[in-house]
Amino acid sequence: MLRKFDERLGEDVGKIFTPLVLFPICILALLTGCNDSRSTVPLSADNVNLIFVSSPDLAYHTTGDIKPDTANLTDQGLHRSLLMAPFLKQQVLGGKNATAIYTLTPMTHLQTDQGYPDMAAIWYMQQFALLNQFTLPVDAAGTTYTALSYPLYSAYAPGSVPSGVAVPGSYCPDCAGLDFNNTGGNNDALVSGIITGKKPGYYVFSAPWETISALMTQINRLFGYNLNLPSNFMGSNAVYAISIAPGRSASLFSYDTNLDPSASYPPLPSPVATGACPYALQPRFSTVRTGGVDGAVIPADINKNQKIYIIRHAEAHPDPTHRFEDGNYVGAGQWRALALPNALRDKINPDMVLSIDPGQWAFTGAANIAYVRPSLTIMPYAVANNLPYYLVSSFELGNPDEPRLASNYLFTGGAFSNKTILLAWESSRIKPLINALLSKYGGSNLSLLPTAWPSADYDTIWTVTLDALGNVTVDNDLCEGIDSAGLPATAPQY
Repeated sequence: MLRKFDERLGEDVGKIFTPLVLFPICILALLTGCNDSRSTVPLSADNVNLIFVSSPDLAYHTTGDIKPDTANLTDQGLHRSLLMAPFLKQQVLGGKNATAIYTLTPMTHLQTDQGYPDMAAIWYMQQFALLNQFTLPVDAAGTTYTALSYPLYSAYAPGSVPSGVAVPGSYCPDCAGLDFNNTGGNNDALVSGIITGKKPGYYVFSAPWETISALMTQINRLFGYNLNLPSNFMGSNAVYAISIAPGRSASLFSYDTNLDPSASYPPLPSPVATGACPYALQPRFSTVRTGGVDGAVIPADINKNQKIYIIRHAEAHPDPTHRFEDGNYVGAGQWRALALPNALRDKINPDMVLSIDPGQWAFTGAANIAYVRPSLTIMPYAVANNLPYYLVSSFELGNPDEPRLASNYLFTGGAFSNKTILLAWESSRIKPLINALLSKYGGSNLSLLPTAWPSADYDTIWTVTLDALGNVTVDNDLCEGIDSAGLPATAPQY
């Protein structure tokens, strides 16, 4: 009953507040009780600026931004996120670079009786992330490379890992995201650390209104700012900022983005050309395992009538040596991600979308990163086709036994029998997980896939098909048909 009540409340909230968010700035400031009238002025770079963006969820959203059946963004919600990015960059940050971007860890907020992870909050920051520069060392000599790509912090904080999700061997010290339930006060501790650290800059937080409202309220109480915070959800166009001056005085800023997104899937500023598969980086390959042929034996627990299309994440390593690594993809990758619904039309017809949990993190040798890019690459396709979106979270990608664990998760136990799936994965682990599946069949003189994945290949699609008996066919006949060389280096502008 509570879930149904929340869903109805969310719909009503959207209907009530959609007109209000189109009011002029002064009206929004009045309604929220804002005690600072400079809501059209960018925040000062001399201050510690905490910027809060309310991503839509089932309970609180602007009408038309969320699909009630999949709890994911609609085309309109996707478009709003793209339009939000330049507003944040120019009107709130004054064109300056972000200092850190924190998003909800999706698996901490499961929605509907299907338990869909909340991917809206992290996607809401993706276009904005690609408008900011990030610099990293790319070799042992300390040579650096700067890209228009910013890391999104979405890793699990201590104690926030939900039941059934792999508990990390250690927690990221500086790339944790927001926990929907604020378990153990993790969100409060995160923001309190930023405030007491007194490092000026722009710290952006994206999460549902429930989390954002509670966080602002707690910070206001802990630090005695006495700000007149908004008590109600004012729609997805409202952005709030608590700006803390060097003398520790704090002011509340309220911004109305006045965004009016289309209800249709957002078109790219210019079309992305698609073509035939070149097979230049990965030659055409096919192999079969048929029970009773060449010694192959069909595993007893293998799925039946299943097809999985496996793609790599979008463009991510723009430097000549492909060593730039911030966990995210780069501007060119946004063109690919947003073009995927069109590029894959008439090629595949999946029932659902799966990807790696962006709550997982790694140390690259240069930085701690939350590994977000596969899940973001596939997000526009899920939105455009209104597909159920699940995250693979029961094992860690860095587990040495990951190929076997991934293969068993995807291809055994019957959960995905009679399903057609689009899976976004990490490139170096795609062929090993397929080989783990093929190895289960045994046999003699049967080919496995060459394990290397060319760094420049973002286009190849590997297809795994299990028939009604459990015989398996693997091939790379398909591709996305998008040439990386033809993609602009900067993200599409909205």
